[in-house]
Amino acid sequence: MSKGRTVEQKRELVSVITEESARILKTRNENIRILIYEVEGENWADAGVLGLDMKKR
Repeated sequence: MSKGRTVEQKRELVSVITEESARILKTRNENIRILIYEVEGENWADAGVLGLDMKKR
């Protein structure tokens, strides 16, 4: 994901992803692992435009 999310947002995200993944996969929450990769806007692009330039549009 793009950098800039708060710790609280990440906590909520991993909580929801964990709960739903465990439900769908019929396993326990303890079996779910989540890694968050934060990417600077200069290191990703969409349709030939860098993420940091999209904010300028």
